[in-house]
Amino acid sequence: MALPSNKLITINDRGARTATTFGSLSQGGANMVFIKKLTASSSGTLSFVDGADSVVLDSTYKEYVFTFKNIHAQTDKAQFQFNMSIDSGSNYNVTKTTSAFRAGHYENGSSTAFSYLDSADLAQGTGFQNLEEGDSMGSDNDQCLGGTLTLFNPASTTFVKHFIARTNNAHWIDVSTDGFFAGYGNTTSAVDAIQFKMSSGNIDAGDICLYGIL
Repeated sequence: MALPSNKLITINDRGARTATTFGSLSQGGANMVFIKKLTASSSGTLSFVDGADSVVLDSTYKEYVFTFKNIHAQTDKAQFQFNMSIDSGSNYNVTKTTSAFRAGHYENGSSTAFSYLDSADLAQGTGFQNLEEGDSMGSDNDQCLGGTLTLFNPASTTFVKHFIARTNNAHWIDVSTDGFFAGYGNTTSAVDAIQFKMSSGNIDAGDICLYGIL
């Protein structure tokens, strides 16, 4: 579906990008190329595996972006998480070292916070990485999570696999929480699959889209 040539979209305060076609964005010579959308419907996991169901997660792009839209938890206090695989999704257990920060603001304005989030960091851990404040997702009809995860050069067989994520979550106790997460998968094998899930219960609803960056 073509969009007007003067339609501008601002992304992550990096300036205005022109939307040229559905799922594709451009800024100067750089393009975000739509690859795949997965939609949750009481889903235990959502997985993007290179070469499966039109997914591209290889050396075609040096940078990949996952966008999260209206991710809704089935149960209160769940954590939205991801992990990487180097064996086409047979195992999601790449060793990771990460750091995490959060900012929060109560809906009633009673309190604000900005702090290091030690409940969401890993030190050479193989478990799933949290993408929001621990035990914070709400399951009310209007509560959901949105954000992005950027994965750099997953096909490299020389370097570790860096990632950066930012999310906003409608907390189960009516707090807006921003989460900032960064780290790396400590592997020089090519990462060829990414999986998302909740720490408990299913992903009740929401979309995850994958883009490649030219």
